[in-house]
Amino acid sequence: MEPSDKREDTEEVLPPPPPPSVIPPDRVGVPVNPEHTSESVKKAMLPKRVPVSRRGFGSRGQKIQLLTNHFKVGISNAGGHFFHYSVALSYEDGHPVEMKGVGRKIMDKVLETYDTELSVKDFAYDGEKSLFTVGALPNNKLEFTVVLDSVSSKRSNVVSRNTDNGNPNGNESPDGADRKRLRRASQSKTFKVDISFAAKIPMQAIASALRGQESENSQEALRVLDIILRQHAAKQGCLLVRQSFFHDNPRNFTDLGGGVLGCRGFHSSFRATQGGLSLNVDGSTTTIIQPGPLVDFLIANQDARDPFQLDWSKAKRTLKNLRIKVKPSNQEYRIVGLSENLCKEQLFALKNRGNDDAEGFEVTVYDYFVNHRKIELHYSGDLPCINVGKPKRPTFLPIELCFLVPLQRYTKALTVHQRTTLVERSRQKPQEKMMILTDVMKTNNYEADPLLRSCGISISTQFTQVEGRVLPAPRLKAGNGEDLIARNGRWNFNNKRLAEPSKIKNWAAVNFSARCDTRGLCRDLARVGETKGIFIDPPIDIFEENPQFRRAPPMVRVEKMFEQMKPHLPDGPPHFIVCLLPDRKNSDIYGPWKRKCLAEFGIFNQCLAPGRVNDQYLMNVLLKINAKLGGLNTLLAIEPSRSIPLVSKVPTIIFGMDVSHGSPGQSDIPSVAAVVSSRCWPLISRYRASVRTQSPKVEMIDSLFKPVSDKDLGIIRELLLEFYVSSGQTKPTQIIIFRDGVSESQFNQVLNIELDQIIEACKFLDEKWNPKFTIIIAQKNHHTKFFQAGSQDNVPPGTVIDSKVCHPTHYDFYMCAHAGMIGTTRPTHYHVLLDQIGFSADDMQELIHSLSYVYQRSTNAISIVAPVRYAHLAATQVSQFIKFDDSSETSSSHGSLTSVGGPPVPELPKLHDKVCSSMFFC
Repeated sequence: MEPSDKREDTEEVLPPPPPPSVIPPDRVGVPVNPEHTSESVKKAMLPKRVPVSRRGFGSRGQKIQLLTNHFKVGISNAGGHFFHYSVALSYEDGHPVEMKGVGRKIMDKVLETYDTELSVKDFAYDGEKSLFTVGALPNNKLEFTVVLDSVSSKRSNVVSRNTDNGNPNGNESPDGADRKRLRRASQSKTFKVDISFAAKIPMQAIASALRGQESENSQEALRVLDIILRQHAAKQGCLLVRQSFFHDNPRNFTDLGGGVLGCRGFHSSFRATQGGLSLNVDGSTTTIIQPGPLVDFLIANQDARDPFQLDWSKAKRTLKNLRIKVKPSNQEYRIVGLSENLCKEQLFALKNRGNDDAEGFEVTVYDYFVNHRKIELHYSGDLPCINVGKPKRPTFLPIELCFLVPLQRYTKALTVHQRTTLVERSRQKPQEKMMILTDVMKTNNYEADPLLRSCGISISTQFTQVEGRVLPAPRLKAGNGEDLIARNGRWNFNNKRLAEPSKIKNWAAVNFSARCDTRGLCRDLARVGETKGIFIDPPIDIFEENPQFRRAPPMVRVEKMFEQMKPHLPDGPPHFIVCLLPDRKNSDIYGPWKRKCLAEFGIFNQCLAPGRVNDQYLMNVLLKINAKLGGLNTLLAIEPSRSIPLVSKVPTIIFGMDVSHGSPGQSDIPSVAAVVSSRCWPLISRYRASVRTQSPKVEMIDSLFKPVSDKDLGIIRELLLEFYVSSGQTKPTQIIIFRDGVSESQFNQVLNIELDQIIEACKFLDEKWNPKFTIIIAQKNHHTKFFQAGSQDNVPPGTVIDSKVCHPTHYDFYMCAHAGMIGTTRPTHYHVLLDQIGFSADDMQELIHSLSYVYQRSTNAISIVAPVRYAHLAATQVSQFIKFDDSSETSSSHGSLTSVGGPPVPELPKLHDKVCSSMFFC
């Protein structure tokens, strides 16, 4: 492969390919006997499944004209090439540069210093090890040496501490011009930069991707375009978080409390669509540290009165790796820890200036800054120092001289209050979002970017017009076969009963010190329930928590409550308990209480954190209770009439699959995988769940099929047996799988790893069983939005889009099944990976639309199919059964459970037989 048409005689050429392997003549090939091939090799030999192509477009529903936040991209240089080069950065001594963020500064200096050697060619640098140009550099291998007068990483224009204290001894270039370039300031570092040719990427690959001919080249070409935009944002001083960019502008900040700010920015990525190449631009939000005085951040973070009340062991974990500027020098450092002693007591050796042979003397950090540097310190003397040095050479600084630099991400778990505030402040109405995105497209000024110009790339600033269709809401049935009419994606039970109301007998109520009239609440619950067909006997007893245990640990409080209840329940635990919690969200009692009830005793239960209690609130509570106890609140009219295309005529099971991970910054908390499945076919409104733990942050579910000896202990077997029992001794001949939480790069794993596990689970039950599969990915984590031109409202519920902004050939579509009441509606992006059942485009879209109306916890359509939402609820609830160590505040504070020799992943307690088949997660 020739990286350049023009070659110099002195240019290094690429090494030739290795010679073909030669089989010695005395060796004889042995044919492989398939019978002797191992199972793993057989699997590797099988053809891999790939996502199916689109079979057609939907036509049902009322057409609607919409706008979307995709901006059309034109390419005039489609015959050109991107050239990919590998970049290696090192210090003078050959050690690699590992400090994050400094790479861009080094490469900017290379371009500034060696513009002639680079043929004045602009490049796109990804900040790490890859560099891209339009057209080739003069040579396949280039070596440069640069000097940075300030080695600050990221976005601050400050200089770093010089640890060399002398002139450089680094390698110098041979000629005088290069020596002139290397003239150093007193605060400087020398870096070596090696650039070597790696690959040639034709821009024509983008056009091929638009025709559906995707390849590694097309993915790389789009990646190059994304890197160009990242670099464009980096030059503007933005914080870069993957493909999202955040400016240091206080207008974009919102105070979340605890020294944490919400920061609004924007996301951008190039997408191949049916309408051509487009740039998808959307709002984005991250969390950052409050810049400014370091001590102010710590006081806010710990909600302390003053710095003398701070927990310094917690502060040490919080501050590690944060970047600070130090007054008055304005130099930048990275925090590595704290001093063991207070500033007035922390000693270090101070050498006499100009006399290296003379012995130094010890001085405290406080005395050095006050008496030698003549810097006035008001309160640092009685606080620990900030350590910004190396393990064997600590460097201590008084805390009041330290100031946090802007745009540093806060990656630890947010509190409930912080998370709620962030969500509320991030919401934008459709027209507000359109105005902001229009402004982003203007201010980004992409047409001025020299690399985009050399690519022949032009980006429109106008929203793309698309055509959608609004599907009619499915008919619902309430009690006594009465119709429920959904308007704007919502309905109510005024003067109607629930479809299948349950009866509540043998129940009790407990109150964990919530301020509430417990008896009055129980009476009101029975009164409202009776109007909806749920007949509730008086509770057998009401238990108020003993005040002496209010401050006890959560597990102790739960144990004491059960001890308090036991003497009053001679016939054993009740069938159902209403539990009143004192905290509205994330009560510490919730997890231990659920575990005690569901795993140990098999007690159905409903937790409440009552604030304002009215009939509407109690109605919503009764919806959850009825579903948990086996009732149904609503049914689709097409369920009992058996008129769901391809589902009602043949035994069909529906799976919803999701994995719940620990909070950001907690890498040692096991992930929890949940699969829910439909039961009682031909209904598609009843579900049950099976939940397992697995290694932290692992998205692929590894326990779908789990052979142990001659048994299968996996999730799928459990759910298939439940379907068989609840559906009249019938095995499903069709399996529909809805999978949440996976990115496009993981589609093949779902198709070839998870599906293989499910097939093996089926074969384990019956070797001759060959059900048909349909696999659909449901994505909420994307950045495509839709708007009605000239309207303040969101798109109507039931809106589906399967053209223009969808994939050129893959089978995908967007659906807004719900009515967006707050902010801008986020559609669900559905990808059909496999469809052996053979749905038409219209039947597939209507099935998914209908499954958004069978969610038993509410009286409105939801944004994603109910089985996926249930899987998420089950994983989230059961994950709280285990009391995980919550001291992990940073991703590096504990070893990962996936590391070699790490502790095994703790297993979840098994649900009691009385509740395991129920919708306990509602």
